[in-house]
Amino acid sequence: MREKPLTLNHRQSTTQRPVTPGGCAVIALGGIALLFLTLPLLALLLRALTVRAREGVPDSLIPDAILLSLGTTLSTLVLTALFGTPLAWLFARRRFPGKRLLNLLIELPIVLPPAVAGLALLITFGRRGLLGPALTALEISLPFTVYAVVMAQTFVAAPFYLRAAQLGFESVPDEIEDAARVDGAGGWALFWRVTLPLTIRALGAGLVLTWARALGEFGATILFAGSLQGVTQTMPLLIYTVIERDLNAAIWTGILLIGMAMVALILAAWLRDRTPTH
Repeated sequence: MREKPLTLNHRQSTTQRPVTPGGCAVIALGGIALLFLTLPLLALLLRALTVRAREGVPDSLIPDAILLSLGTTLSTLVLTALFGTPLAWLFARRRFPGKRLLNLLIELPIVLPPAVAGLALLITFGRRGLLGPALTALEISLPFTVYAVVMAQTFVAAPFYLRAAQLGFESVPDEIEDAARVDGAGGWALFWRVTLPLTIRALGAGLVLTWARALGEFGATILFAGSLQGVTQTMPLLIYTVIERDLNAAIWTGILLIGMAMVALILAAWLRDRTPTH
């Protein structure tokens, strides 16, 4: 005799479980974490609305900082995609000695203190740094220029793209590429027509996160590039500069950065959700 499948009674499935002391502790701890992570942002937004922080911002500061931030972060994205995509593909598809150690080193800037990142760039590309004499001989000066801003942003933000791109390339089944090779695709044709379309959303999500990280970069930039209005003063550096004399101006600049970061996170989440699974 065939047994009837087990089914849950509708009333039992909708009945709430009694709250235990352990459950209360979990809710309390989770609520504290939620408040800690969200309350400062809400307080900043409320302060901006109540004191009309926009009125305290000098007209020349915000546009200069926005244009500089957008220009440098766009340059960071171009450099990251141009040089980071081949590197991510190599780490995803090739085996070579020291791969794990090198992979660890290129992801280290994600957790590296920003001040240490700036110091490392200065020690490498400064006038007295490792490459300083060679750069001086070529009449190239990088520190405290807009190029230093781009380099600092790329150094700390590119690992986000490298990680996403590497995972994207690893997710492409070998069977699909093997079938494309049988049909005559190979080399660049295989990459552009098969591999890239299958990973484009993962690469896009990585670029969005890279842009968001580059937009908020502060520590490495101020050590390696300084904070010169219209030259190296990005939006995070503007906050640091104006907070000493005008808190409301710093609040408004922070609100703009939060809005841009929110858009970037929403776009990255949308791209991840629409990434097909193989």
